[in-house]
Amino acid sequence: MHRFLPLVEMTGTNKIKFAIIGCGSIAQRHALHISKAGELTAVCDIIPSKAKALAKKYGAKPYNSLQDLLKNHTGEIDVLAVCTPNGLHAAHSIMALKAGMHVLCEKPMALTVKDCNGMIAAAKKAKKYLLIVKQNRFNPPVTAVKELLGKGRLGKISSIQLNCFWNRDAGYYKNPWKGTKELDGGILFTQFSHFIDLLYWMFGDVKKVKGFSANYLHQKSIAFEDTVVASVQFKNGIIGTLHFTINSFQKNTEGSLTIFGEKGTVKIGGEYLNELEYQRIKGYTIKDLPKGNPANSYGQYTGSMSNHDKVYQNLMAVLHGKENIATSGYEGMKTVEMVKKIYGGVGES
Repeated sequence: MHRFLPLVEMTGTNKIKFAIIGCGSIAQRHALHISKAGELTAVCDIIPSKAKALAKKYGAKPYNSLQDLLKNHTGEIDVLAVCTPNGLHAAHSIMALKAGMHVLCEKPMALTVKDCNGMIAAAKKAKKYLLIVKQNRFNPPVTAVKELLGKGRLGKISSIQLNCFWNRDAGYYKNPWKGTKELDGGILFTQFSHFIDLLYWMFGDVKKVKGFSANYLHQKSIAFEDTVVASVQFKNGIIGTLHFTINSFQKNTEGSLTIFGEKGTVKIGGEYLNELEYQRIKGYTIKDLPKGNPANSYGQYTGSMSNHDKVYQNLMAVLHGKENIATSGYEGMKTVEMVKKIYGGVGES
């Protein structure tokens, strides 16, 4: 990974200035943590009322186009947080990178590998950081199991099982971009890319995928599947089963990962990979895990764990030259690549 000069050396100030594009639900969480880390200077949304409301709350300047925001803050803003619909992440990130800003992009990084590579190339050319939000990496049981894998305490891994049983009803899809192929992309992008990121982070690339997908309960609200079931083989020989659905009745049921190794079996569970549900490890026990953050609440539904505080702590450390990026553009691209492989294996594009 290439490294650049710490931001404080480039600007001569410790006050980091931020902007946000996309003032929906997740932007509220970004704005909160930005207010603790630096200064929210500008916000942007094509819906004027959303931009004005967020701007007023944090003393920022509202805009209705990224072009206007960039034009009025050339050389002033250090970091743009990209919180727009999935299909717009690449275009907005590249515009900001070309304008000389670092970028923190929400998941998924983009909807195509080509767009991901375009973002990576733009960051490299501009000599700016590109960070991708993958907050489940900071869940205490996930961090602990990743450390176990790194130390080889589970021995050779033979197989894994990943289950993600969530609820997203018709009301969730009233937002006009959600449920569309162009801006949403599918449940593996919007709901479950965090989980697929962990598969790559822990076990590497997928070699083969076979499975099925179907839309059982959302034919009137989404243009893609609501359920995916697949068998996968990783390049290192590990095999696994994946079951993703948004058809859990009324509420989320489970988000779990079970790992079977020659020296141990571990299950991370709960609704959001937030609980260590089972462990039996030769000569070792995971103890004293810190309490994790609550799940992101969006009113009538909840999402992945609320670890944006950890994301911003890493961002600030990166900008001051004290840490490496927790999830790089390359890793964000690998998640998209894996999503496309799974869709290809179940007969979807």
